[in-house]
Amino acid sequence: MKRFWWVVTGVVAVGLAGLLLSAQGAQKPVRVVVETELGSFEVDVDGARAPVTAANFLKYVDGGFYDGGQFHRSVRLDNQVRKDVLIEVIQGGIDPARQKDSLAAIPLERTSTTGVPHTDGAISMARSGPDSATSDFFICIGDQPELDFGGKRNADGQGFAAFGAVVSGMEVARKIHRSPTGEKGESLRPPIKILTVKRKP
Repeated sequence: MKRFWWVVTGVVAVGLAGLLLSAQGAQKPVRVVVETELGSFEVDVDGARAPVTAANFLKYVDGGFYDGGQFHRSVRLDNQVRKDVLIEVIQGGIDPARQKDSLAAIPLERTSTTGVPHTDGAISMARSGPDSATSDFFICIGDQPELDFGGKRNADGQGFAAFGAVVSGMEVARKIHRSPTGEKGESLRPPIKILTVKRKP
C-alpha cells in the first residue's frame, strides 16, 4: 500500500511539474519598443524565465519612467576603465528628473537559474552589489559570457540579471555604442536621448 502511495504521489508530482512547465512555456514575451533620437529597436521581455526582473522593468515602462531618459554609457574595447575583464555594452536609464521616484531594488535573478544568457542583444539590469538593481539597464553588444553567473566582470561572481533580448533594430543599439564618449571614460558625450519606451500594441 505504501509503495502504491509513493507511485501515485510521484505521478501527481510529475504531472504538476509538467503543467507548470507548459504554463511557463505558454507565456509569451512582452514586446517593448525603445525609441531613441538615433532610431528605435524592439525588445522581447522574458517574463517566463526571469519573472522578477521582467516585472520590474515593465513597471518602469508602464509608468513612463524611461520617457525622457537617456543612454548615458557606452563600454567599448577602446574606452573602458577596467582592463582586466573587457565587455561591450550600452547602458540606459530613466528620466533623471524621476530618479527620486525609483522603485525599490529587486532580488538578483542569476543566469544559472533563469537560463537567459548575456548573448548579443541581451537586455539586462545594471547593479552594484547583489539585490541592488533598480531602473538602469544595458544591452549587450556581442556575446558577453563574463556577465553571466560565474563570470568575472563582477567581483562577487553572481553575474547580472538578463531578462530578454533585442529582436529588431540592433543596428540602432550598435550606432549608440559607436557614439562619442569622453576622452578618458565610458560616459556618452552627449548622452543619447530616449524618447519613449512602450509596450508594442
